[in-house]
Amino acid sequence: MRAWVVGLALLVSAPALAQAVHGLALHGAPKHPATFTHLDYANPNAPKGGDVRLGTIGTFDSLNPFILRGVPAASVSKVYDTLVYSAGDEPFTVYGLLAETMELAPDRTSIAFTLRAQARFHDGKPVTAEDVVWTFNTLREKGRPIYRSYYADVTEVVAESPRRVVFRFRNGENRELPLIIGQIPILPKHAYDGVEFDRTTLTPPLGSGPYRVDRVEPGRSITLRLDPDYWGRDIPVNRGRNNFATLRVDYYRDQNVLVEALKAGEFDWRQENAARLWSTAYDVPSVRDGHLLKTEVGHRLTMGMQAYAFNLRRPMFQDQRVRRAIGLLYDFELVNRTVMFGLRKRSYSYFTNSPEMAARDAPSPAELAILEPLRGRVPDAVFQAPPRPPVNGDEAQRRSNRREALRLLQEAGWTLDGRANRLVNRAGEQMRFEILLNGPLFEPHTLPWVEDMKRIGIDARIRAVDPAQYQARTDAFDFDITPELFPQSDSPGNEQRDMFSSAAADQPGSRNSIGIKDPVVDEIVERLINAKDRETLELYAKVLDRVLLAGDYVVPQWHDTVFWLVHWNMFGRPEAAPRFGFDFDSWWVDETKRASLPGRRAQPAR
Repeated sequence: MRAWVVGLALLVSAPALAQAVHGLALHGAPKHPATFTHLDYANPNAPKGGDVRLGTIGTFDSLNPFILRGVPAASVSKVYDTLVYSAGDEPFTVYGLLAETMELAPDRTSIAFTLRAQARFHDGKPVTAEDVVWTFNTLREKGRPIYRSYYADVTEVVAESPRRVVFRFRNGENRELPLIIGQIPILPKHAYDGVEFDRTTLTPPLGSGPYRVDRVEPGRSITLRLDPDYWGRDIPVNRGRNNFATLRVDYYRDQNVLVEALKAGEFDWRQENAARLWSTAYDVPSVRDGHLLKTEVGHRLTMGMQAYAFNLRRPMFQDQRVRRAIGLLYDFELVNRTVMFGLRKRSYSYFTNSPEMAARDAPSPAELAILEPLRGRVPDAVFQAPPRPPVNGDEAQRRSNRREALRLLQEAGWTLDGRANRLVNRAGEQMRFEILLNGPLFEPHTLPWVEDMKRIGIDARIRAVDPAQYQARTDAFDFDITPELFPQSDSPGNEQRDMFSSAAADQPGSRNSIGIKDPVVDEIVERLINAKDRETLELYAKVLDRVLLAGDYVVPQWHDTVFWLVHWNMFGRPEAAPRFGFDFDSWWVDETKRASLPGRRAQPAR
């Protein structure tokens, strides 16, 4: 769900009394007036129908995506509606979905949502304020940790009438909170009578969204079917979207099998994430003939930080010198050239690709005003230009970085036993750790790093596990080093608590996989969340970036500025695309195009 990584504030000056509005935005007014009929990146005349197959890797054993237990099936979120919809072509504007209107208190200490009278669950029962109250309280009590940290400043939720629900907050300082409340998927209270919410289940869930679960083959596939009686089909944010009659997601055991299945016509569309596969795997007749398309969609998203994350819960990695030394040995240039065909760019910030929030130069006077009172509590490096990821790429640079790594490790109490080629501590124990991978995809990217570590006596080993085991281990923080993504948006906010706060470090399943427990980071995160305007938000984002980078908590990997899509030539899509990515929900099946495909590809999947 893209909206969980963005921040919001009221877009206009607070009126004397709360006013019912159709949408709220970060700056200025919403792009669309109250009378708008559809989003600019949706075709209101898009045909409904067509069966579409997608593919993914791994397995699943649950249809409950809200809890830590189990591995939820892909796309099951389409069963549920939320109170608001986040527009993909505005930095962050929300429009009513289940909610017809929103009323924000002048002091921002509460927000009220009035539900649409026609909103219905799939069993025909109305969506009520009581459902909203029950959903919120249940998710905070029994759901994944993100719900507790993301909505920590909510003090009360009250159903004032069957269609009006009010959320009250600790204070009015958390600028984004009034609107991120609307991101909650609303569940039917009556469907959970006598049901243990925090248990895995393969029983098709009841929701109010555009799709219903039609068929489940545990661990193998899930099929969703468009609800012909969907209550919200013609509301403005949905018109021209949710067009496929059925969506089936098939599971494959690994990346290579999945790609071969796509080329063989076993499924229809996928987003490619591997540069190697994008460059080499699709040189086939169907691509050359124009039947299988490779499409690049550019974007201007803030990319966050993709990196190998150290687990600070391991005593070895609590020494920053050790973390920095290991990072010096990662040869991104070699990996990019030999594995990723030179297509990737090195990530350099926790707000990579954001000119406004990424710390690139020495601190500005405004940043120094924040940092100076913290002197002695933060590394001296924060008062300088932030460290850039080390450059390798040739043997001379690698030797130089190895020498610096050994110097740091020696300072930290590790010594290279040259005769046995073992890096040992004072007790004679070799430095040894495991790099946990989610399947084999990252092995080619990681092996050169492992070999370089072996050259200085480090026994680093790769452990690739299946997705279910990977999720269980990372939820329990049972790893030494693992690839991790810390996603960001153009408006960071409450989600920073889940990624970097001390409280989240001890919550199984939180995004603070590193285990950061730093009171300074906690302070900065809270000030960022409570930023009263865009300028202040960007200022604290830069300060947070500096402090995190100075900690050497991760070894930065890579990012890019395009999405790679591979799909059979059977789809129509609007001429306009969202500024912040692509919206597959606004595509549709073009039966004329499908009929022109060769062989069985001309027939819809059944």
